[in-house]
Amino acid sequence: MSSTVPIGVFDSGLGGLSVVRQIVADMPHERVLYFGDSANAPYGTKTPEQVRALSFAVAERLISQGAKAIVVACNTATSAAIEDLREACNIPIIGMEPALKLACDRGRGQRQRVIVAATELTLRERKFAKLMERFDAEHTIFKEPCPDLVQIVESGRLDDHDLAMKALHAHFDRYDLETIDSVVLGCTHFVFYRDYFGELLPDSATIIDGNEGTVHHLSLVLESLGQLAPEGQVGSVELDNSDSSERIARLSRDLLSR
Repeated sequence: MSSTVPIGVFDSGLGGLSVVRQIVADMPHERVLYFGDSANAPYGTKTPEQVRALSFAVAERLISQGAKAIVVACNTATSAAIEDLREACNIPIIGMEPALKLACDRGRGQRQRVIVAATELTLRERKFAKLMERFDAEHTIFKEPCPDLVQIVESGRLDDHDLAMKALHAHFDRYDLETIDSVVLGCTHFVFYRDYFGELLPDSATIIDGNEGTVHHLSLVLESLGQLAPEGQVGSVELDNSDSSERIARLSRDLLSR
């Protein structure tokens, strides 16, 4: 069995395009419908109730367009809305969470010192608190909210090297980075900063994000349901955004292809 129906992907803005890139790389036969909610970005400074309402509106939109599954390519929306979405929707809903387990497991039993960079809402929600509870007794975990990193991407200033590095230094200079084992990129926007984090961090520190694991899980779910795209299908990506400006359209295409 197979399915030519598209996969829906949404984010608070443009960060989820990093997840779409992973889908294109790992599941090249799939059609993808992407919706970025840039008109309402950032989600990370909103209330959980606001994020749930926005998430339901976008999910309903993607379902009406025929999505066979939805990837909530936003750690913040996952934190606030994933359980309610799963209860309300009759298709698979795949969420994101900071890849803290992967960071801690790298130590193979040795205590790890991990910084989790994410939005304020992700870090204060119960979902992340439960994740922390699994690991903070045996590892040292630092929570670092970085809302300005989202804004730099959304404003199209990601290529401003000095601005990006200044923002990273403002958040991370307070740590002794030589003692840090890994930094978890707990927001899909932050994946676009990988090269900048590479400049900031010593070679001994690893940069970790959850995109590959999320897409692998998506693939397994669709395979189990017999809904993977047929191998002869040519994959595609359709971009949409609540901000209909040409600036956002151009920036979306740039982030997808970079």
